[in-house]
Amino acid sequence: MGFSDATREKALEIIARYPADRSRSALLPLLHLVQSEEGSVSPAGVEFCAEMLGITKAQVGAVATFYTMYKRRPSGDWLVSVCTNTMCNVLGGQEIYDRLSEHLGVGHDETTADGTITFEHAECLAACDYGPVMTVNYEFFDQVDPDTAVHVVDQLRAGQRPQPTRGARLCTLKEMSLQLAGYAEPREEAMGDGPAGAPTLRGVRLAQDHGISVSGFDPDTPIKSSRGDAAPAATAAGLAANKPASDLKPAGDAPQPQKQALKEAK
Repeated sequence: MGFSDATREKALEIIARYPADRSRSALLPLLHLVQSEEGSVSPAGVEFCAEMLGITKAQVGAVATFYTMYKRRPSGDWLVSVCTNTMCNVLGGQEIYDRLSEHLGVGHDETTADGTITFEHAECLAACDYGPVMTVNYEFFDQVDPDTAVHVVDQLRAGQRPQPTRGARLCTLKEMSLQLAGYAEPREEAMGDGPAGAPTLRGVRLAQDHGISVSGFDPDTPIKSSRGDAAPAATAAGLAANKPASDLKPAGDAPQPQKQALKEAK
């Protein structure tokens, strides 16, 4: 497919965020930008990114296939992920996954016939304290069971946007991809809601209940450098010893200092 002029303008804006000799660093947000228009990263999207950055399609494809957030096949508006890793699995994650798979008629990394939901199991959703969990476009639905999970996907298929347990309001995969490309969410109601939940704060609450604290700790104390005038010099020395790789050639072309020293010693 051809990309709109608006998308090309956004691509140029993204590339302009980076130094001219580091434009390749714009690849990740460019892939999100492509996905915000296509709903996935197609071969045409890979070619578009390669064209905009002046690199090969193979280089773009290597990145697009490495990260699971880039979908290589057409996806639904809603990516439903169920954690089946150890903690959530013990608490019923596999039962939730199996029930949803049967209810939706799809398996891992498949999309429903109506094109609304792409379904997957996830190895970890980083929310063990709320298990079992599932996410919709990476927003959390905590401590779900098979029935509540089915209710959520039924709402999605009916055109509704159920409220996640915590975090931001739901947005479609394309809307989310545009945010990840670096563009602010325009919907006022889409901002995050509420503080951290009770399971996340359990350790802090236990410490408070038992009078445990770090001696003299003041969270409002600014962090100061104890290195004095040596800090700028140390920073400069570190930069000189660790020059960033140029986009003009692959990193690692120059011999490593240790190998070079051994070679010269022979």
